[in-house]
Amino acid sequence: MERTLSIIKPDAVKKNVIGKIIDRFENNGLRVVSIKKILLSEVIAGNFYAIHKERPFFNDLVRFMTSGSVVVIVLEGENAVKKNRELMGDTDPKKAIKGTIRADFAESIDANAVHGSDSLENAKNEIAFFFSQAEIQ
Repeated sequence: MERTLSIIKPDAVKKNVIGKIIDRFENNGLRVVSIKKILLSEVIAGNFYAIHKERPFFNDLVRFMTSGSVVVIVLEGENAVKKNRELMGDTDPKKAIKGTIRADFAESIDANAVHGSDSLENAKNEIAFFFSQAEIQ
C-alpha cells in the first residue's frame, strides 16, 4: 500500500466539486486516510512550492494557491501515486483525456483543479508538510 498527497486547488473548491473529486478517488481504489480544508498563507504556499522558486510561474502559482481555500488529502491504495496521477490527467486540461479530473473540472494550465505527488519520496515529504502523524488515520 502506498500513500500520496492530493490537493484540491482553489478553483475546484470555488466550483464546489470537492465531493465529485473525492468520489473519483474512492471509486478508483484510493482511500482517504486524512483530509482538511485550509487557507494557505503566502509563506506556506511558497515553502511548499519552493522547488519551483526560480521558475517564471512561481509567483503566479503562490498567488493562485492563496486565492482561496484548498483541500489537502492523504490518499492510500495500491500504486497510489501512479493511480492519482492518472486520475488527475495532464497538467494542461486541454490535453487531458476526457474523464480525468483536470479534463472535467480544470479551467486552464494554471487553474488546473488538483495537485498530486509525483513520486513516493515526494509524497512522503508532501504528506509530512501538511499532516502530523497523529492526523493520519
